[in-house]
Amino acid sequence: MGANISGGLTEFDRDGDVYARKPGLVDLPENCVALIMIRLDPPEICRLARLNRMFRRASSADFIWESKLPSNYRVIAHKVFDEITLRKLIKKDLYAKLSRPNLFEDGTKELWIDKNTGRLCLSISSKALRITGIDDRRYWSHIPTDESRFQSVAYVQQIWWFEVGGEFEIQFPSGTYSLFFRIQLGKTSKRLGRRICNSEHIHGWDIKPVRFQLATSDNQQAVSFCYLNKNPGSWSHYHVGDFKVTNPDISTGIKFSMTQIDCTHTKGGLCIDSVLILPKDCAKEVIGSQ
Repeated sequence: MGANISGGLTEFDRDGDVYARKPGLVDLPENCVALIMIRLDPPEICRLARLNRMFRRASSADFIWESKLPSNYRVIAHKVFDEITLRKLIKKDLYAKLSRPNLFEDGTKELWIDKNTGRLCLSISSKALRITGIDDRRYWSHIPTDESRFQSVAYVQQIWWFEVGGEFEIQFPSGTYSLFFRIQLGKTSKRLGRRICNSEHIHGWDIKPVRFQLATSDNQQAVSFCYLNKNPGSWSHYHVGDFKVTNPDISTGIKFSMTQIDCTHTKGGLCIDSVLILPKDCAKEVIGSQ
């Protein structure tokens, strides 16, 4: 393809005489280029748009980018943009904005569209979760940190009844999604520019497992049990379960929780950052980038 693209320049033979070049990709009409671009992935479209002005104009066609957005993109976009903003945006700019994380609901939630699958990604902060006893400073506190998307995590020093839950509802694009809790044993901070972990309050998580649970409005359920014994000071993503969306035009409600309510012992020294809902196909890639 590169040889055809370079055909836009005048070409000479060895004796310096001009000879006619063969038609190349740059000779195609703008609407034909746009029809080619609709079959490409967004990164490929952006690379072609850098070739010249005509390609750049063709790459801005609304029908190209509308095909890259999920079919229910309007519902998703209304979560983070008002109607006036949506009317002003061409589809290319809307795609660009939705493919980046967007805060909503007072900055306690974040959504974006995965560029590879076109499906919805969600992050829900600890401040948007229902945490039993969160207002009692003897047990819980909110700690500011730059290790969270939301600049804050919930930390439990010690408690008998541990219960964290939440719910969310939206029209998800079709596909299979995975739900994770992002948590860490120990409390981290920085001293003299170095990251350190305070693990003095970690206890109780190796006695009984934590119960993770997920339920959807169409009766899908998942339950798992896990001891919290991964490396202190390292953020871990605990997989709760998966759910499948077949109809993007119907809202799917999700309820999720993590509990350890055996009151024969206390437990503590745990940070809760957020809950992530990700397309199953790209979950490992997204988690690995955090």
